[in-house]
Amino acid sequence: MNINQEIPIFFSCDDNYVPYLAVAICSLIEHTTKNHTYKIIILNMGICLNNQEKLKLMETENVKINFKNISKSLHNLEKELRLRLRDYYSIAIYYRLFIPSLFPPYEKAIYLDADMVILDDVAKLYEMDIGDNLLIATKDSTVNDSEVFREYSIAALGIEPQNYINSGMLVMNLKGMRQEKIEKKFIYLLLKYNLEVIAPDQDYLNILCKDKIKYIHESWDKMPDYGTKIPQEKLHIIHYNMIRKPWYYDDVPYADIFWKYAKKTKYYDLMKKEFDDYTDEQRKEDESVIINLTNLAKKIIKQDIKMKDIKLGDI
Repeated sequence: MNINQEIPIFFSCDDNYVPYLAVAICSLIEHTTKNHTYKIIILNMGICLNNQEKLKLMETENVKINFKNISKSLHNLEKELRLRLRDYYSIAIYYRLFIPSLFPPYEKAIYLDADMVILDDVAKLYEMDIGDNLLIATKDSTVNDSEVFREYSIAALGIEPQNYINSGMLVMNLKGMRQEKIEKKFIYLLLKYNLEVIAPDQDYLNILCKDKIKYIHESWDKMPDYGTKIPQEKLHIIHYNMIRKPWYYDDVPYADIFWKYAKKTKYYDLMKKEFDDYTDEQRKEDESVIINLTNLAKKIIKQDIKMKDIKLGDI
């Protein structure tokens, strides 16, 4: 990669998630190198000015932060996008699917979820050879660690569990995704079928990009409670996915790393208060979310029409 070539890094966020996004950005910036420039683009539907100003204060000489309000772009689809949301999901999970069309000048980009800590230079991700693949990603340990979710991946999506990816860390071949009409196919599936799925954006990406994914080591998207145990010094990105967040639970693996960077943000006191105020009743509700998700997977497996049955070749 040419020195000083701009690296575009996308996040999706709303006001509720800004404190955790600040932690992700803080950790990302700490691991940047001076011979690259980084452009962070935060996709949103309206983040308040106060939060925007706090995040902009984190900029450095070679890391710039921009906000892209995509309300108008998704206005006609917003109602349909919300239909299958549940639990802790917000419409922000879908934003990554629209990056190729919203940013036509970019041929390649990185996408990261906001509930992450970055422990390596993301330029290393950007420099990976994506070839003719549409995505670079890691397998989803949450799915592979569960018998029900493994069965769901095969029966509902037609994807072998070891090939099912997590969409929290993506290197995206934007040019290839435009050529393959990924967004058009997604909208077709959404408007014509809008079938039940367990991970709304992620299941679609797995289906739409099937057989065109380059897999890398899970240390680039490490989920604390799932997969193999990896020593901290060998981690590149920690992804605090699912329900058990370090700002709510005190026994999450690698939680100390999250709080190390949280203390460096302007949201530390707010997150500490959230942690202190989180109740046992709320934790019980969290457990029910996992149970409900498992039951939904079992229900979808038995349905007559599933995502794997839909043909997309003519689109």
